[in-house]
Amino acid sequence: MIMKLVSKTLKAILIIALKSKEDPKCKFTSLAHLLNEEFLKECFRELKKGKSPGIDGVTIGKYAKKLDKNIADLVARLKAKRYKPQPVLRVYIPKPSGDKRPLGIPAVEDKIVQMALKKILESIFEQDFIDTSYGFRPNRSCHDALKKLDKILMNGLVNFVVDMDISKFFDTVDHKKLMECLKQRIVDPSLLQLIGRFLKSGIMEEGKYSETEMGTPQGGILSPVLANVYLHYALDRWFEDVVKPQLTGYAQLIRYADDFIVCFENGVEARVFGDDLRRRLNEFGLTISEEKSEIIEFGRRACNKAKWEGKKCETFDFIGFTHFCDISQRGKFKLGRKTSCKKFRQKMAEMNIWLKRIRDLVELKIWWKVLGLKLLGHYRYYGMSGNFRMLQNFYHQVVRFIFKWVNRRSQRKNYN
Repeated sequence: MIMKLVSKTLKAILIIALKSKEDPKCKFTSLAHLLNEEFLKECFRELKKGKSPGIDGVTIGKYAKKLDKNIADLVARLKAKRYKPQPVLRVYIPKPSGDKRPLGIPAVEDKIVQMALKKILESIFEQDFIDTSYGFRPNRSCHDALKKLDKILMNGLVNFVVDMDISKFFDTVDHKKLMECLKQRIVDPSLLQLIGRFLKSGIMEEGKYSETEMGTPQGGILSPVLANVYLHYALDRWFEDVVKPQLTGYAQLIRYADDFIVCFENGVEARVFGDDLRRRLNEFGLTISEEKSEIIEFGRRACNKAKWEGKKCETFDFIGFTHFCDISQRGKFKLGRKTSCKKFRQKMAEMNIWLKRIRDLVELKIWWKVLGLKLLGHYRYYGMSGNFRMLQNFYHQVVRFIFKWVNRRSQRKNYN
């Protein structure tokens, strides 16, 4: 019976996705009824275990002990419109620049509802998102974005790259503008009200509550899909519908979450786009981080020009990799990639801190296996063609840190 009810909800979501794909102008009027008990239970089972609890201190394991009762109570409050998300618990994680990135931890109950809303929103907006948008989307990864960028830069038409960074994107999303974006496809007042409550749920930091007038808390399940919807209308759709038709040369946008690169054939059009982009993002309450943004010459022609003038080609960073002009064994242009210096330093700092902390907490034979998984995760992400030297460097640096901290546990330095 349970599986039958679950399949009904999933079937309804598939129908919504199909209808959204068939009719790009369709607006959905009734969606909140999908938040039933069995659908929310399914969402609960998809939550990652072992994560930190929210401000109420309730863990996934504790919530699961009375799952039926908890979900029934949650659905009753949702139907009566009495459900209000709890403030997210704010913590900070270090950034490579020395600053700290704010991270919001929602309560378990709020994570369940966010997961359900995420599934509903994805079923609708996934049909609208452009093909060169990759971040936080089903069956798409950062490696897919990198492969697409490689094809674009290798086609011979790209001469300039616009590399611009949105300043504190997740903290500056305009709630009113975001709701206008959602209303392009959703006109169910109950569902929109629920999303609005999440946006206004507030933040709890060191026991003090503060309201959230703008932004989407990083760390929430719902935040990535809302960010994609926002940037779809603020950037992607505008680029496809307004910018491209006005151009005389080739141009293509590649976006991964709030990190994006725009490739141009014509330098004048690239610079005009940079000015237009600032105005466009300003309409959505967003600003460009000038110190992290630039327009550079890049591509086959730029490589040959730099070689002729005896100069080095310019480089740019995108999702953790530094991209540079390289030469194949046959002497032809190719795109080179390596781990960006900023990311390399960040990963080394994180590894050093972890090794220092873990060495005295558990036995060596226990944390050694965890270390292996950490290295494997690094290799899987940065293990791209041409990046062997940086991977090797990372390995040797980690080995140096390992023996540094292991041998400090006692006066006898007997590990080599």
